[in-house]
Order: sequence, then structure tokens, then C-alpha cells
Amino acid sequence: MERHVRAWMRAEVAEGTDLALLVAVSDAPVAEESLSAVAGGSPHPVTETRDRYGSRLHLVHGLPTGTVEIVYEARGVAPATAARAQDADAAVHLRPSRYCEVDEFAKIAAEIVGDRRGAEAMDAVVDWVHAHLDYVPGSSTSSDSARSTYVSREGVCRDYAHLTATLLRAGGIPARCVSVYAPGLSPMDFHLVVEALIDGRWLVVDSTHLAPRASLVRIATGQDAADTAFMTTLRGDVRLTGIQVSAVVDPALPREDPRERIVLR
Repeated sequence: MERHVRAWMRAEVAEGTDLALLVAVSDAPVAEESLSAVAGGSPHPVTETRDRYGSRLHLVHGLPTGTVEIVYEARGVAPATAARAQDADAAVHLRPSRYCEVDEFAKIAAEIVGDRRGAEAMDAVVDWVHAHLDYVPGSSTSSDSARSTYVSREGVCRDYAHLTATLLRAGGIPARCVSVYAPGLSPMDFHLVVEALIDGRWLVVDSTHLAPRASLVRIATGQDAADTAFMTTLRGDVRLTGIQVSAVVDPALPREDPRERIVLR
């Protein structure tokens, strides 16, 4: 299986703006790859580093006033080596985070999970979130968290992921969020899913059920959307005016079985 992904973004920026981008495929074999930033009609330098979770972070410093266009493309993305659990993962990914108020959900998680353990408990959380939330494009903002999503019972992929991760952690299952390219997603966009640590393996789950998990391509990993945002303003002012994301798979889109245990590759 090979995936081909592309992201195009256009923004209006102020003089001296600095950006951090999380759009590049994370450590999967890639046949061809490019990332460019064009500001005022001229190429602008882009530097690559790593964030605290090992994701490939691209920095664009000192943009001039005007329009900037950023294009990332990767062709022939092959399956990656499965992510290995680290010794500290069980502790780190049980903690509350900016958008996951784990401490507030202990009783709710206990009611959902009951006496289930491991993968069965994971399935119970995913089933509950899928059944109790409505997917409504444009229904949430960047300030919405697991708490507000639980109350409103609607949202988009980031809201589903935050509530899923929060309930898993509150139920004793380490969980983290992963931004991905998602072949088969409609409407196409960046997508946020969850990985749950079960029996030493990070299993990917998606309570939206909007795209087959077997063809997902990892971009960034973290506690929640604060760690996985595709664009972060470090300094200056940015107004995003256009975005297009595409992701396709060769030779064919795999069939999705919500009960299949899948490791993100």
C-alpha cells in the first residue's frame, strides 16, 4: 500500500511573522517529498526540527507583510514501522491536558467502561462517543474541549478525539492524539484520531468512523490538538485565507472494520 498526500495553505501575514508547521509525514518511507513557502512571490527559508514528541516540526521565520503560500507534498508513502511504547508512556498519557479534563470524567468513564478491561474497554468508549455525538462541521471552536463537547454532544474530528482520549485516560487506558492524512475522508481535511495503549501496543481508534484506519498517515503525535495543530503562530499576525488537503491510496482504499485492531503505519 502506498499513499500520496498534499497540503496547500495560503495566509495573509504581518511583517516579521514566525510560523510552526506540523504537516510533514512522520518517519514513514517516502519516495518523493517537498515543502515550500513562497512569500511575496519569492521562496522563503524553511527549517526542520523535532518537537518533544518526535514529530517533524517546520519553522518559517521572519515572513514579510503580504501573502504566503505553503505547499507540502509526499508521494509514495509506504507503511511505517509501528510506533513502540516507551517506558514513560503509561504515566504521561494518563494525565489531563489542555483540551482533555481527565479529572472531571472519572465517574462518567466508569459508567461507560463498567467491568471491561483492555481492548473491550477501549471499544466501549469508542462506541459511546460515536453513538452520543453528532458530527457537525463548523460547530466547534479552537477553545472547545472534552468538557464542552460532552455537554454540546456535537463537534468535528478534534472534538471526537478529545472526548475519546479523555474517557480512555479517565478509564485507566493511556491515550494520545494523532493528526493524520486520511484517504477516504469526506470532506477532505487534516484529521485527528486517537491511539490507545493496549497490551504494549498503540492501537489507533477513530470515533467518527469517517475514514479507514489502515490507510491513515501519521503527521504529529501529542496529548491533544495543542500538540498537533498544522499551523501555529509563534510571533506576528496570521489570517488563514485558503487550505486544501488531499490524500489518496494505491491500489485501493481498504475496507474499515471498527472492531479490527490496527496499529498506525
